[in-house]
Amino acid sequence: MPGREELPSTLQRSPKEAQETWLKTHDSAVREYGEGQRAHRTAFATLKRSFEKVGDHWEPKPERGPSDEQARRGGAGKRAKPTSGGVNARASKQHLYERAQELDVSGRSSMNKEQLIEALRKKSGRQTRRTSQR
Repeated sequence: MPGREELPSTLQRSPKEAQETWLKTHDSAVREYGEGQRAHRTAFATLKRSFEKVGDHWEPKPERGPSDEQARRGGAGKRAKPTSGGVNARASKQHLYERAQELDVSGRSSMNKEQLIEALRKKSGRQTRRTSQR
């Protein structure tokens, strides 16, 4: 079972509460399913109910609940729809716009909600990859 040093890099840069959520869920999932992808997916699914990915880390969501349609329907590992990569797709357009401002997403003022979600997903992914390469 992972210790704090084995946390995914995005969680190492996140609040302690996010780390604890992931660790407790992961440990429980390992006992239930064994070590591997299923335990990681389960831990991230639980994390996404209370936290959203912002750039290269996780921050508390303004309101607890599923982040996107995939999370809402459940069934980890049975992807019928793509996920939003930790972006809180159920948040208001205003909230998404504010996150886009924080991450300096260009063209955000002319984007609709779906475009903001996609732009935030891509920007967060790029920042995570860039930070992880250091």
